[in-house]
Amino acid sequence: MNSSRRVAITGIGIWSCIGRNIKEVEESLRIGRSGIGTAADRTEYGYHCPLTGIVERPDLRQLLDRRQRAAMSEQAEYAFMASREALMMAGLLKEDTLQADIEAGCVFGNDSSALPLIEAHEVMREHHDSELIGSGNIFRTMNSTVTMNLSSIFALRGASFSVSAACASSSHAIGLAAMMIRQGMQDVVLCGGAQEVNKYAMSSFDALGVFAVPHDNDPTAASRPFDAGRTGLVPSGGAAALVLEDYDHALSRGRKILAEVAGYGASTGAGRRLSSPAVSGVLAAMRHALSDAGLTADDIDYINAHATGTPQGDSIEAEAITQLLGKNTAHTWVSSTKSMTGHECWMAGASEAIYSTIMMQRGFVAPNINLDNADEAAAHLRIPRVATEADLRVVMSNSFGFGGTNSTLILSRNQGIK
Repeated sequence: MNSSRRVAITGIGIWSCIGRNIKEVEESLRIGRSGIGTAADRTEYGYHCPLTGIVERPDLRQLLDRRQRAAMSEQAEYAFMASREALMMAGLLKEDTLQADIEAGCVFGNDSSALPLIEAHEVMREHHDSELIGSGNIFRTMNSTVTMNLSSIFALRGASFSVSAACASSSHAIGLAAMMIRQGMQDVVLCGGAQEVNKYAMSSFDALGVFAVPHDNDPTAASRPFDAGRTGLVPSGGAAALVLEDYDHALSRGRKILAEVAGYGASTGAGRRLSSPAVSGVLAAMRHALSDAGLTADDIDYINAHATGTPQGDSIEAEAITQLLGKNTAHTWVSSTKSMTGHECWMAGASEAIYSTIMMQRGFVAPNINLDNADEAAAHLRIPRVATEADLRVVMSNSFGFGGTNSTLILSRNQGIK
């Protein structure tokens, strides 16, 4: 980015399996509370692994009219709740209205929608009449389902588009939003990520055989990043939203600044298969982000690792982090919040940026739960088993996706959460 315009975070909001707002999520991070459970309908549908992050569907009847609700996909519903919280925190939205009515951009990372496609197919197969699909289905199906709904509901008049880059999508969305502000294209951007969690959305992942095996019949113990006994990831979802703003613009409005997006790095580097990462690609993204921020590895106080609990992926990231830090592995905290949330997929980059911001503001590192015996590649990393008080000034957040798409964000601490 390397521009004189600094990028402030003035609002954050979340709807996830570990909390439906920032307050609930902070509590979960502090006590190491898992949001993972078992979904019986997945077993009936044919899944080999029925584990998932348990995300409550919001009741929007008191907030949106019937026509608005009919156009919203599952992930758009989550994104609405997260964005409402973020915009209110940023002072851009009042409690009694949804019309922010500002020239703000809207950039989200999200997957395509499985549920409305299946529903439309079932209607056509049974009735052979497209009118019965309903006029709202197309808006629930499109890849831009999140940004189009949020821009319309909140009356956002800036640039609006969606990012689709597998599980790095929302991290890239934040990076691109920051670039737009640095370059003077926007003063304010609502950005983040959203992920549906219904049984139709995750069946292809289950087919890959990458999901975790239940551990001791305890769903909350199944997600085990960096543990030698890890067996795979646990899928999850929800939505996370951040309000990014030109630093001086935020100060002119009298807003407190939660953190700054100091750097963004991206790379592509897949292993021998599309689902396999490569050390070189991971390392390149981290180095690019540090260079963009004008920092070195010595400046990093905490790394929120991408580590999902897959045998290969965690080891490769641990090796890349080791190469990056060199002799500094004893100084820098490393943990994977996916041990509590599972893999929030297209939402993960944004949610983990928020988890990192909360930790910076509140002075602690969330635990890497379920770490009984660290993998050899990660044994020398400074991974906390319980929440630990820490002075975090600079954090790095990693997000990697299928096909070798890698994104790293550097966040730096500022004032307090309002």
